[in-house]
Amino acid sequence: MTQICETTNCGKEATLQCPSCLKLGIKGSFFCSQTCFKGFWKEHKAIHALAGGAQKTPAENGAYNPWPQFKYTGKLRPFEQTPKRAVPLTIQRPDYADHVDGRSLSEEALRGTTIKVLDDEEIEAMRVAGRLGRECLDEGAKAVEVGITTDELDRLVICHGIPDKRPLEDGDLCNIDVTVFHHGFHGDLNETFFVGNVSEKHKKLVQVTHEALTKAIELVRPGVKYREIGNVIQKYVTPHGFSVVRSYCGHGIHRVFHTAPNVPHYAKNSAVGVMAPGHCFTIEPMISMGVRDAKSWPDDWTAVTGDGQYSAQFEQTLLVTNNGCEILTKRRENNGQPWFMDKM
Repeated sequence: MTQICETTNCGKEATLQCPSCLKLGIKGSFFCSQTCFKGFWKEHKAIHALAGGAQKTPAENGAYNPWPQFKYTGKLRPFEQTPKRAVPLTIQRPDYADHVDGRSLSEEALRGTTIKVLDDEEIEAMRVAGRLGRECLDEGAKAVEVGITTDELDRLVICHGIPDKRPLEDGDLCNIDVTVFHHGFHGDLNETFFVGNVSEKHKKLVQVTHEALTKAIELVRPGVKYREIGNVIQKYVTPHGFSVVRSYCGHGIHRVFHTAPNVPHYAKNSAVGVMAPGHCFTIEPMISMGVRDAKSWPDDWTAVTGDGQYSAQFEQTLLVTNNGCEILTKRRENNGQPWFMDKM
């Protein structure tokens, strides 16, 4: 049976189906192209609310709850979201920015174990992207305080997650993950920040996570196997009673956002490759106070710990040099020392 594009007055044959409708069991919802899908999104998403996918279903305490049947692992809950912010068409964007489900055709085309060696021009482009990423994150960090919403932080920088109207609470840990795409190259970093009065055990979690990243960076130099990074990180955090989340890993980065090498953060991993000058990649350990397992919310993006306990993460983009490494996203203040040294 031939399907017709749902966009008003389009009338073209359609083969693309809305991924949210598929998850909610809504039949139909076909579109002829990504352009039609995005252009008609405001009108189309109303059917998700009717099917229960985005409605404001009251929870037991009267709060917003879009997934009443979902079993949460901790106290964190979703809040209402504001409309998606649009990036002006005049700004260059990566291929995944305009894909309905976020797929990157450039990444898929380069899947494998070959690690690209960057030339001098590419290295300089990565330095610029890394520096811009650091500036963005530092601006976001200045705004982290009790009462600010993640939606407001997103207005300042692009956060790793889906921002909403939830105000940050006293004692929270807030991670800001920034990726800059500049002249075709990516810069990627993240840090975890204290919100108000944070407990000593949670301060320790943040400190140990940063120290684990530092230990791993000290290992980076030509000739080192990528699998050794995970050994160093897990060996450091385990005596503190923390666990390494295995669901996420570091990655090669340059023109392509995620590519070889894969950089697991846990011990006895099977990562392939040996570091060489010109390799560019991230290390971004996610450390949990409890279990190492992660769970996703029904939005297919938000990741939470399997037992609802706190976690922390830090990330840097690194360039392997002839005798060590250069931290392309290094903090420019206080000789690169972590921001929380003034708050411990």
